[in-house]
Amino acid sequence: MLVASPVEENGEMEETGQKFGAFPFKPYSIQIDFMNALYDSLDKGGIAMLESPTGTGKTLSIICSALQWLVDRKQRKNNDSSVDTHLNGTTGDHSGPDDEPDWIKNIKAESPKKKVKLKKRHGFRSKKSDKTGLEESFNDLFNHFREIEADYNVYGREHNNSTVKSDGEKLDDKEFLVEEYESEDEKSALSKRKNGACCGSSSSDSEKEGNESSDEEEEADFKIYFCSRTHSQLSQFVKELRKTAFASDLKVACLGSRKNFCINEEVLKLGNSTLINERCLDLQKNKKTLVSRKKEVGGKVRKTKASSGCPMLSKHKLQKQFKNKMNDQGPLDIEDLVRLGGNLGTCPYYGSRSMVPSADLVVLPYQSLLSKSSRESLGLSLKNSVVIIDEAHNLADSLISMYDSKITLSQLERVNSSLEGYFERFRNLLGPGNRRHIQTLMILTRAFIQTLCNKDDTNFIDSSILEELPNGSECSLRINEFVFSLNIDNINLVKLLQYIKDSNMIHKVSGYGDRIISLQNDNFALHESSILSSFRALAGLLLSLTNHDSDGRIILSRKKPKDSKQQGGYLKYVMLTGEKIFHEIVDEAHACVLAGGTLQPIEETRARLFPWLPPHQLHFFSCGHIIPPENILPISVSHGPTGQPMDFSYNSRSTSTMVGELGLLICNLVSVIPQGIVVFFSSFDYEECVYTSWEASGILGRIMKKKRVFREPRKSMEVENVLKEYKESVENGAVFFAVVGGKISEGINFSDGMGRCIVMVGLPYPSPSDIELMERVKYIDSLEDVTKKDYNFTRFNGDAQAGFEILRSCKNRGREYYENLCMKAVNQSIGRAIRHINDYAAILLVDTRYTTDSMKKSLSHPTNKLPNWIKDRLNCNRKNYGEVHRLLHQFFKFHKKL
Repeated sequence: MLVASPVEENGEMEETGQKFGAFPFKPYSIQIDFMNALYDSLDKGGIAMLESPTGTGKTLSIICSALQWLVDRKQRKNNDSSVDTHLNGTTGDHSGPDDEPDWIKNIKAESPKKKVKLKKRHGFRSKKSDKTGLEESFNDLFNHFREIEADYNVYGREHNNSTVKSDGEKLDDKEFLVEEYESEDEKSALSKRKNGACCGSSSSDSEKEGNESSDEEEEADFKIYFCSRTHSQLSQFVKELRKTAFASDLKVACLGSRKNFCINEEVLKLGNSTLINERCLDLQKNKKTLVSRKKEVGGKVRKTKASSGCPMLSKHKLQKQFKNKMNDQGPLDIEDLVRLGGNLGTCPYYGSRSMVPSADLVVLPYQSLLSKSSRESLGLSLKNSVVIIDEAHNLADSLISMYDSKITLSQLERVNSSLEGYFERFRNLLGPGNRRHIQTLMILTRAFIQTLCNKDDTNFIDSSILEELPNGSECSLRINEFVFSLNIDNINLVKLLQYIKDSNMIHKVSGYGDRIISLQNDNFALHESSILSSFRALAGLLLSLTNHDSDGRIILSRKKPKDSKQQGGYLKYVMLTGEKIFHEIVDEAHACVLAGGTLQPIEETRARLFPWLPPHQLHFFSCGHIIPPENILPISVSHGPTGQPMDFSYNSRSTSTMVGELGLLICNLVSVIPQGIVVFFSSFDYEECVYTSWEASGILGRIMKKKRVFREPRKSMEVENVLKEYKESVENGAVFFAVVGGKISEGINFSDGMGRCIVMVGLPYPSPSDIELMERVKYIDSLEDVTKKDYNFTRFNGDAQAGFEILRSCKNRGREYYENLCMKAVNQSIGRAIRHINDYAAILLVDTRYTTDSMKKSLSHPTNKLPNWIKDRLNCNRKNYGEVHRLLHQFFKFHKKL
C-alpha cells in the first residue's frame, strides 16, 4: 500500500509540517526541514536549489520527500477523477439506455480517466511529429550527430560476417555506391528518402530490431527523474531507496551506459564506449546468419557460419522474464541488473530501458538526461515531470561540456584518405550532387589538416590570422574568424550537413574504407569503426560551426604528442553558455531541483543557467550539519614544524623547501592521528613530484614506519582495488595520497577510521594555462555587463602568464568563477570524512592563504567560501605548528575515551 502523509497519531511531528512516514528512522530536525523545503518546491514548481552538507542523509531525504509528494499527487488526482465520475453519474448524464451492450457501457464508464496504452518501446524514442522550418531542421541535425548512441544504417558494413573477396576480385560497386542525390532540390530529396533506409531515421526505427514486441505497457502519467554524475552515486541512491516503503510501492527504472550494462564479451572487449555503442547497434542491424570464408594456411578457404545478431537479444521470452524479475525484486542498481542479465543470458541494457514507460522513478546519469539527443534516444519525456539533479555544484560546466565537439589530426587524415580513395574509385559512377558534396568535404578536411600542420596553402588558408601561431602551441578563435581564416565561408554547412544526414554517405565511404582495410589486414578487428567514428567527429565539428558566433569558441591546437598514447593536434569546439540547453529542460518539466552539499554562490549558477529567472522566484534552501561541534576540528596550518611558512602557491610549491616542510608535517601527523589519513594534492603531477622527492630524501620511509602508504592510481578502474586494501589497513594505520578532482575526491566516503584526518595541501586553483578555462572565465566576466552581447575577445595562446593577465583584467564575476572552482574542489574533498552523526575527524588546511588576518578578509577570501559548518568552527589564528599539534592530541585523546 502506498505511503500516505497523515499527521502522526501521537502528534510528535505535527508541528513540523508535512509528514514523511516512509523515512526508515527518526529524522533529525534538519532532515525534516530539508524534506519540507523540497516538498514545497515541488508543489510550487519551477526551479529550486537545495543545499545539505555531505553526511547529513541528503539522499534519503530527497527520496522520502520527492516520492511522498508523487504519491500524494497521485492520490489527489485519483480523488479528483472519482469526484468527476460520481458527478457524471448523478446528473442524469447516463452512459446510455439499459439495453446497451456491456462493452459500450464499460467504454463510457472509463472515459473520464482514459488509460493511455503504448507499444512496448523498451525505452525507444516515439515517432516525432512532422516538423517544418529551419529551426526544426537544425534540431534534427543536432540530435542526429551529437547523439552518443546515434542510430545509423550500415549498408556494406557487415565486417566480420560478410563474404571476403579473394585477391584480385573486384568489389561490388552497388554495395558501396551512394544513391543519386538531387542537391538542387534537397527538400524533394529528403521527402523521397524520408521513409527509406537513411541515417535520418529515428532511433526507434533502428533499435527496435534489437527487441521487437507487441506487448502493451501503461505509461505512467507522471515521473520523477533523478540523475547524478557517476554510476556509483546512482547505486548508492538505489540502496537508500530500498530502505523505504517506496521500494515495493513504486516502479523504478535504473539506466546507464552500454559499457556498464553490456554482457556480450565480444562487444565489451572493445573497451571504448563509442566502439561498444556502434558495435551494439551494428549487431541489431543484421540478425541473419551469413556465410564467411576464412583463408587458412596453405591457401585453402574454409566456410563458416556466423550470426550477426547479438545473442543477448535473440530470445524475447528471456527479455520478458528479465522484466518480470525486475518487477518482483524491486529497485535494482546497475550491478544487480548486470548480474540478473548474466544469469538469464539476456541484455540488461535494453531490459532496463523496457521499464521506462511504466516507471514512476527513473534513475540515470547526467548525460542521459541533460543531453536532448540522449533523452530522445531513450524515449524520456520531461513534460509535467520532476527533474532532480544531485551533485549539482558543477552543473553549468558539466552541461556545456556535453555539447563540445572535437576532431584530432589523425582522425582528419583518416577521413581525408577515405574520401580520396572512395572518390577515386567511384567518381565516374557518382551523380553531380554526390560528386559536389564529397568534393566539398575533401576541401574542408584538407583545410583543417593544413591548419593543424601549419602548412600554408593560398587555395585554402588566409595565414594572416594564424601566422603567429607556431608549432606546438594553441589558440582560441571565434567561429566566424575561424571560418573566414580558412576561406570556407562560402560553403553552405547547413546543406552539407543535410546531405550527410540524408544520403547515408558517411556509412558508404567508411564501409568501403573498412572493407579495403579488411582485405589488406588480418587484424581488421583492431581498426573496426575507426573510420566511421572519425566521420562522426567531423560531422559534429561541422555542426558546431553552425552555432551562433558568441555561443562558443574553436580551440586550435598544434601541440605535439609526448608519447604514442597522447593525441597530437586537434580542433575543438567549446560551448560557453548552457542557458539555451537548460531552458529546454525547465520549459518541459513541472519542477527542476538542483541538490548538493555545496551550491553557493548561487548567483553564479543562476547567471549561467537561468538568467531569465528573477532572484525572488528561485527557491533556495540551505541547512546546517547534524554532527555536534566537538566532532570536527578544522585548522588552518600556516607554518610547518620548523617554523617555515606554508606557501603552496604556483611558483613555490615545488621548491625543495616547501616539499621538505610538508614531509615533516606528515611525519608529525602520523604519530598523533590514529587510523587513516587522507592527503589531497592539487594534481597527479604534483603528487608525483612530492612522492619522488620524499622517497629520495628518506621522509617517505619515516612515514611508512608508522603507517602504510597508498596512492590514488591515474586509471579509474584501479581505484576500487586500492581503496579495498586501504580500508583493510586503516586499523593498523594508513595514509592515502589522493588528488583533488580525481576519483577519490568525489563520491567516495571516508567514514570513521578511513578518514580521521583530511589534509588539504594548498589551494588547488586550476591551471591558468588551460585555454578552455580562460575562455569560460572571459565569457562569465562579460555577464556582469548585461548590455554586452559578446565579451571582449583577446586571443589566448595557452601561456600561464597570459592566463594570469586575463584573470587580473577581469571584473568580479570572472575572478570569482575562477576562485569558486578552487573552493568547490576543496569543499568536495574535505567533505569526504564526516559521513554520519557519530563520525569525527580533523581537517587541516595547509597554506598561509587560509590564515589571513580576519580583519582584512574580503568576500573572496578562501575561508569565506567554506561551508558554514566548517567555517564557524575553523581555528585560523595558530601562529606555530606546536599549537596545531596540541589541538590534535587533545581532540583524538577526547574521542578515544568515548
